[in-house]
Amino acid sequence: MEILDVLRNGDHRLTRRMAAWDSAWARQVLPPVEEAVEHTKLWWAAAVIMAAAGGRRGRKAAATGITAVALGELLSNGVAKQLVERRRPPKEWIPHDDVEERPDSSSFPSGHTAAAVAFTAAVALSWPWAGAACAVPTVAVALERVHSGAHYPSDVAAGAVIGLAAAALVRRAPRLLVHRLACP
Repeated sequence: MEILDVLRNGDHRLTRRMAAWDSAWARQVLPPVEEAVEHTKLWWAAAVIMAAAGGRRGRKAAATGITAVALGELLSNGVAKQLVERRRPPKEWIPHDDVEERPDSSSFPSGHTAAAVAFTAAVALSWPWAGAACAVPTVAVALERVHSGAHYPSDVAAGAVIGLAAAALVRRAPRLLVHRLACP
């Protein structure tokens, strides 16, 4: 049990430190990032731009990105949050006003991070340049989720793992389906 206590204490210390991060950049950038990713608005907008301007490659990247977001949200919000009940970080750890706008659902895992990583990883597999561009807001989402007091860093890490798994499944699913149909 000692190793779990060490991990939990580190998670709590990092949460307090990130939530207390007070910089002009954090105050100006992170709240609009949170608003942009609410209900996956940012990822839908990116997909529309890729599909409209990126030709065949852009349409493929957009389709795989949105499919990965759907799967990432299903795995994180529809499955993992139902299995793991974890309280959000205590309000007294968060020294700014964002703490009042936290969801009531389980803290574990971060669904916003799962969706962001799923989209970015799936897009990167189809169109590396666009994936690299999407990585910037994805990192901002991960930072914002802890800074706002909505999640512990371990929740964000778990969301990232779920997002990567969703992207990999979306990438692999067509081949698995074709193989399954060809070899009954």
